[in-house]
Amino acid sequence: MSDETSWQPGPASVPPAAEPLGSQFGPQPVRGRRLGLHLLLFVATVATTITAGAIQQGVDPLATPGLLYRGIPFSFTLLLILGSHEMGHYLVSRRHRLDVTLPFFIPAPPIPFIIGTFGAFIKIRSPIQDKQALLDVGCAGPLIGVAIAIPVTLAGLLLSQTTVMGSGQEMVTLGEPLLYQFLSWLVFGSLPPEANVILHPVAFAGWIGMLVTALNLIPVGQLDGGHVSYALFPKYHRYVSLGCLGLLLVCGLVFWYGWLMWAVLLAFLGWRHPPPFHYWVPLDGRRKFLGFVTILVFILTFSPMPFSLG
Repeated sequence: MSDETSWQPGPASVPPAAEPLGSQFGPQPVRGRRLGLHLLLFVATVATTITAGAIQQGVDPLATPGLLYRGIPFSFTLLLILGSHEMGHYLVSRRHRLDVTLPFFIPAPPIPFIIGTFGAFIKIRSPIQDKQALLDVGCAGPLIGVAIAIPVTLAGLLLSQTTVMGSGQEMVTLGEPLLYQFLSWLVFGSLPPEANVILHPVAFAGWIGMLVTALNLIPVGQLDGGHVSYALFPKYHRYVSLGCLGLLLVCGLVFWYGWLMWAVLLAFLGWRHPPPFHYWVPLDGRRKFLGFVTILVFILTFSPMPFSLG
């Protein structure tokens, strides 16, 4: 669910006045779009997420394939959030004249506890010129994604129902990040401890959108959060990455074992971040503010225990 970038660090011996900004990287064509592959993956992801959404509604896709339409609200809402996130990265990357692919959607088997997709990603195939472009690209996806997830979640909560949990009844409980708690309070007010909200598929897709935002904004390596962290604190990025990996391990041991797997995966993918080509260009005040807003979004969408059985 994270965005993939690959570029080489600029040579440390290049003096700041050696070349004007952007002289080497003019407008780049989007090479090898492979539109057929992008379209095929997207259509496959639509099919798997619709099926997953229908299964969540109790539909047996083999016995009653005519009821698969019940998965459409979940599928379309989820893909709207994921697509907006990735297109935010894509459009901002093109604005900075980067060579970037269209989004690749990744379908997943529509089985219980799987939402029908492993997310989406874009690939940047040219060097990012400076910290300003790095921060813009890193911020764009999460901020646009969460801007879509907020009204979607509100609409879904308005369609949701509240029940009272029976004694001894076990069910999967979703963690509530601060942003979700606020939206739930706007719709339901203060609920008693025994109350339980049965989420409408649209609300569930909005909740997943917040989870995806938080996962991408973990400030490690070349995740979106890693881009933002490096742009804001280039000298301390490695310490921030290592510290966050340590916190994930703690959360995995205390709250949710899934964080252990996530920490191992991020460590394997790499916790370092290459410098942009024109590494000496500083951030302006507006971008610093945008970076701290993005950090706030991470805090508001992160949940130490996304899932629990209770």
